[in-house]
Amino acid sequence: MKTISYIDDMDTWRSEFSFNIPVKVRFSETDMYGHVNNVSPFIYFEEARIDYIRSLGILLDMNNNEQGIIVADLQCDYLQQIYFTDMLRVYVKTAAVGNTSFDLHYMVVKGDGKIALTGRGRVVYINPEQGRPIPLTEEMKKLLLK
Repeated sequence: MKTISYIDDMDTWRSEFSFNIPVKVRFSETDMYGHVNNVSPFIYFEEARIDYIRSLGILLDMNNNEQGIIVADLQCDYLQQIYFTDMLRVYVKTAAVGNTSFDLHYMVVKGDGKIALTGRGRVVYINPEQGRPIPLTEEMKKLLLK
């Protein structure tokens, strides 16, 4: 398996995930060769990220103009091809928590148990009207670290 900069030990890293969602690869997510288009994993990451944040009880009111979250950066490492109708498990976990942001890691596992994709990204807590980061509450930090 290739070396991935944000993973020190793959077995340890993998064992730290608990939250996951199922995803069935849809035809619209594939290219003319029948495998997942390179942009589709970011859709899977988004879906898992939203469900993960909701599961922690951090779901923000998207109509609230005083607080929100944005993705500041996101990367994906492609380890195996994924095809139309493949059943996937998309895992997400908190990797680090800062003052105004937190890092999430992603792992996509195929039905055979093999890791097809890994990813990481930074999410920033912001005031949407000002477009500026604001401090995470102590409660948010606690929930993200549990």
